This record gives sequence, C-alpha cells and structure tokens, in this order.
Amino acid sequence: MKYPVLCGMALLFLASCTSVRPFLSNSVPAAPDYSKNSSWAALPTKTDPADRSPGPEFPDLQASSQVDVFFLHPTIYLDNSEKTWNASMEDDKLNQKVDESTILYQSSAFNGAGRVYAPRYRQAHYRCFFHADKASSKKALDLAYEDVKAAFEYYLENYNQKRPIIIAAHSQGTLHALRLMEEFFDEGPLKNKLVVAYLVGWPIPKKEFESIPPCETPDQTGCFCSWRSYLHGYMPDGVLLGDSIVVTNPLTWKADGLAANKSLNEGMIARKFNQVLPQSADAKAVNGVLWVHKPKFPGSLFFWKKNYHIADYNLFYVNIRKNAQHRVDSFWK
Repeated sequence: MKYPVLCGMALLFLASCTSVRPFLSNSVPAAPDYSKNSSWAALPTKTDPADRSPGPEFPDLQASSQVDVFFLHPTIYLDNSEKTWNASMEDDKLNQKVDESTILYQSSAFNGAGRVYAPRYRQAHYRCFFHADKASSKKALDLAYEDVKAAFEYYLENYNQKRPIIIAAHSQGTLHALRLMEEFFDEGPLKNKLVVAYLVGWPIPKKEFESIPPCETPDQTGCFCSWRSYLHGYMPDGVLLGDSIVVTNPLTWKADGLAANKSLNEGMIARKFNQVLPQSADAKAVNGVLWVHKPKFPGSLFFWKKNYHIADYNLFYVNIRKNAQHRVDSFWK
C-alpha cells in the first residue's frame, strides 16, 4: 500500500516537523480494547453524534436496520505541539474533536441506511503525509491500521451477526479502509456482504481491487465510490491526478465526467447541523478530482479556500444519505 501526498503543504509546516523524534515502538500509546464502549466513537447501542439528524425529515433508522455501516474517520490529530506519531486513546480532548466533527457531520449521513459502527483508533498524526522521515510515517500509519483491523475483527465476531456491510471512510480513514477492503472483501470472505464502499478523500486507481469495481450507476452494489473536492478551475499540486483515478460524481453517482448542475444537490449540511441547504454546490469530474463551484451558505462571502477536502461529505450530505439507502434497497432486491 502506497501513501501518496494528499495536497501541497507550506514549508513552515514541514520545518515544524523536523524536530520530531523517529518512531519508537516502545513509546506508542496503549492499544485500544474494543470490548469497551469507550473505544468506539459510534455504536448503535449507545447515544453518540452518529445518531443525530439535521431535521425530522432525516430520521435515525438504526434500530430497525438490517445493514451495518463501518465508518473510519479522517485525521483529526493535527496539533503541531504534539511530538508523538500516533494519538492516544486516552486523549479526551481529541476524542471530543472526533465526535463533534467527523462523527457528527459525516457518519450521521448513514444512520438512515444502517447501524453505524465507528471505532476510535490510534490515528497517525497529520505530519505522516508530509514528513521527510518516511519510515516513521509508514510505521505510524501501519500502527493505526492495526487498530482498525482489530476493531473490524471484533465487530465481525461480536456485532455483525452476518448482516450486509457498508464501508464508509474519509481521508486517512479511507487509506485504512483500502487495506481492509483488500484483506476482507476483495476476493475475501466478505465479498458478497459488501453493499457499497464510500472511499472518499483519497486518490484511488480504477484497478485498485481485483474484483470490486468503481460504481457506475446510483443503484449498483458490491462497488466503491470515491471523490476529492476542489474549487472549480483549480488543479492542486502534489496529488495523484489523471483519468486512471476514480471520480464518482455524488450528484449523479456516475463516473462519466459529465457536469452535474447544483439543482441536483439535495442539500449540503449547515455548520450548526440544524438545517440542510439545497442547491448549494454543483459537481464535475476533471482529471482525477471533483470540481465544485464556490458553494453558497451563510458566510460563504468570506470563504476563499480552493481545497474542499474537509467538506467532501458536507457538500453532498443529503445525496449521500439517500444514495446509501437506495443501494441498500437494491442489495436486498
């Protein structure tokens, strides 16, 4: 598994990383115990942000669902003052940040399609994607995957009960999800249990898997969707580009490269998670990325970012939610 750069980064950030000690196996945080609820950011059996909804028209249906969602969160371990390569499971402040960001704004999109399971894991620090010490970066990412795999195996043995599975992830979470897919689903024991995989925020070649194809229609199952969002007209430096990279348009759920008008956007999620904003953003696949015209939302006048990575899910929240439900229906048919 390769670890391609996500996006360009300022030299100042790189300089701040040079003082970090190399990865030492005897100094890593203690491993999680997935028999404890505290080792999970989301479980169907406890109250957590994955249960929430931006409005009554989007009910939490986990209690009656016959499908599971295994969600892997992105990198939230960003503090430059931290000198460790992997986050501690005992870091309550970081755990709260995970819950109030990615679990709320991303994993909740799936509570209408399945029971949401989201493990905490010793996520690798953001520096791993840019640091000159590639050996330490790889060790930190491998350690994070060890936790993800352990969580998934515990989930299979204790929670799944042979239900179909949706895999959903973002950024670093998608990097780990790729390894999970290759090990358990791609010609593996769970191949026929895969409803769909949302592998967002990471460049994925079309032939990444032996037997799991990119999704080409909104109701296809046993396939994967992927996209990376940027301002329309902006082509980022330092990332994998080209027609060999999968770009699923989350407004049409096709990979045909055609532009999708914002009228197809059923709602991006508002910052306070108390409403959805329809027709806020369009989408078009170009050269391995998803171009989006500047979205409209309260305060967007002061929004000048060209990299929409952090909003890969937020921009298309309702479309993702409904598509997951649609693919579950197709799976049963």
